[in-house]
Amino acid sequence: MRAGFPEFRLGKVLATSFTGTLSERHGASVERIPTPHRLVDWLAVNGLAVDSCTTSQLDLARELRESIHAAATAAAIQDALPASAVHVINDRSVQGRAAAILTPEGERRWQLSSASCVEDALSVIATDAISIIAGERDGKLALCASPTCQAAFFDTSQSRTRRWCDMNTCGNRQKKARFIANQRKNPRSTE
Repeated sequence: MRAGFPEFRLGKVLATSFTGTLSERHGASVERIPTPHRLVDWLAVNGLAVDSCTTSQLDLARELRESIHAAATAAAIQDALPASAVHVINDRSVQGRAAAILTPEGERRWQLSSASCVEDALSVIATDAISIIAGERDGKLALCASPTCQAAFFDTSQSRTRRWCDMNTCGNRQKKARFIANQRKNPRSTE
């Protein structure tokens, strides 16, 4: 990991983890892939190691990220998917040369082409987004209840009632704010 950058917020769903590389979208936003090298780092952490990344490939990645966010948000609120977002997701999906492989442990991993280019990795992310937006996986898309975040996330909890994209950040921040507000309303005397 490169020092001086915000930590990645990693989740179990590749596509929504990717949209989390821009967090606090409705507050003081935090860009977690500000440079091409940082995108290389994120892809490596997520099993999609590439050799290098150019500024134009970073732009393609950010365009895909925002398209996935727009489509996932629309799906979460049961709205029509934005045509431009669908177009970008589909374009990125077909541009790569990645293959699903089965590991000896019985897990699916992605193998990128021998050139290991960013477009191959973006294809995997777009394919993952298609599977969750199309409802092919067990779970549901939801939006984070934090008013400054509102990130789209894939809820796989048994009850499908998860409220936060990440309990360690948004959930704790909201619970702390609620606790402080309650303390102000009902101050206890210190004895």
